Amino acid sequence: MTKKQQIAIYTTASLPWMTGTAVNPLFRACYLAKDGERKVTLVIPWLSLKDQRLVYPDNIKFKSALEHEAYVRKWLEDRTGFISRFEIKFYPGRFSTDKRSILPVGDITEIISDEEADIAVLEEPEHLTWYHHGKRWKAKFRLVIGIVHTNYLEYVRREKNAAQAFLLKHINSWVIGIYCDKVIRLSAATQDLPRSIICNVHGVNPKFLETGTKKKEELEDGKPAFTKGAYYIGKMIWNKGYKELLKLLKDHQKELVGLEVDLYGNGEDSNEVKVAAKKLELPVRVHPGRDHADPLFHDYKVFLNPSTTDVVCTTTAEALAMGKIVVCANHPSNEFFKQFPNCRMYGDGEEFVATTRKALAEQPAPLTDSQRHELSWEAATERFLKAAELDQGTTPKLSRTSSKKFASLSSSNVKKKLEDASAYIHNAVSGTEFTRTAFGAIPGTLHPDDELCKELGLPSPTNSGAQCCRK
Repeated sequence: MTKKQQIAIYTTASLPWMTGTAVNPLFRACYLAKDGERKVTLVIPWLSLKDQRLVYPDNIKFKSALEHEAYVRKWLEDRTGFISRFEIKFYPGRFSTDKRSILPVGDITEIISDEEADIAVLEEPEHLTWYHHGKRWKAKFRLVIGIVHTNYLEYVRREKNAAQAFLLKHINSWVIGIYCDKVIRLSAATQDLPRSIICNVHGVNPKFLETGTKKKEELEDGKPAFTKGAYYIGKMIWNKGYKELLKLLKDHQKELVGLEVDLYGNGEDSNEVKVAAKKLELPVRVHPGRDHADPLFHDYKVFLNPSTTDVVCTTTAEALAMGKIVVCANHPSNEFFKQFPNCRMYGDGEEFVATTRKALAEQPAPLTDSQRHELSWEAATERFLKAAELDQGTTPKLSRTSSKKFASLSSSNVKKKLEDASAYIHNAVSGTEFTRTAFGAIPGTLHPDDELCKELGLPSPTNSGAQCCRK
């Protein structure tokens, strides 16, 4: 019998933090395991209580990994309607306040036993490998696939730090080249990377497609399916599209007379966004963030999304799935959405005005069955398996060495030696507190401390020579 593929999906965030790297890998694990043909494990960060207070909304806290897992599974099953058939494991994590990110602590490859190590999927591979110190991912796993979620270079460029952007670009290429066999870039908005292809392997929560079906039925029955105008939802920081949107509204207030816009989100720049919105002549209302699946959003007709920092915007996909018209920038991050008639793109301010006015005056085109499928997680899973070359069942062990006969002359052998040397250098650099912190790591993250080990039920580093992650 053919042995089942064993897929370990490592990601950089977890619910209840509603970020893309918490939600999308969770759905990926769920749908990869749905048919029972693969053994799937989702590996997510565990945070101590002090970090949970900084990250998780609404004062949600977990006393144990079991309690956290129960929360994640219930959230997922409420949205998919079926029992998830995958395992969840936790790795020790720490929250970096300056990066607003969770970083791994210790050698997280050890969360998966050597016997189960087959295929690893690194969601945000650069993030998971910047400070990695321990067993080399390619040595541990037969195949390592990276999925690039975040346009880190764009965020750095917006801070006008050209030197840092240049350094980050080369560090990303370096660590991904060392640790990944294949790389999937969700869109061309990300930097070019070694051994990479472009493919959107994300889908939408099934609840959004259900809403779209109801709206289609209302339109077919002649009912007023969309009674509200335009809105935008996203984390309320300037780089998430708010700066662009408020500038467009400010520059074209006269041409957009009569337009009303509702903004929904929470974030560090909430107060500044509110102040800027009040200065406009147009009625722009700012509201606290909510789940995009909330019935509050069902009756909006037009989703305005001028963001150009996303790689593939989840809320754009969700709005299209709900049957809305989306007005978005003509940008590589939105390339996937061009196939949908309800996606209307603009290139400049004048086109934004014309496109927005036309969208508000028209009814959305009902989604076809084919279009619905393209937005689904079933289709996203098909795209992932094809892009990762896992759709033919068990894949052969990748050759990491060339034929002995031509070893001295083979270019692949030379590349392997260079890669091995790079991996050695990275391992050495990431193995001391001084060099780690010099490159931005959180102090004390080379090995988990007593608190993290106790919370995860791992051996204390004082009793195990700091090999606290091994099970």
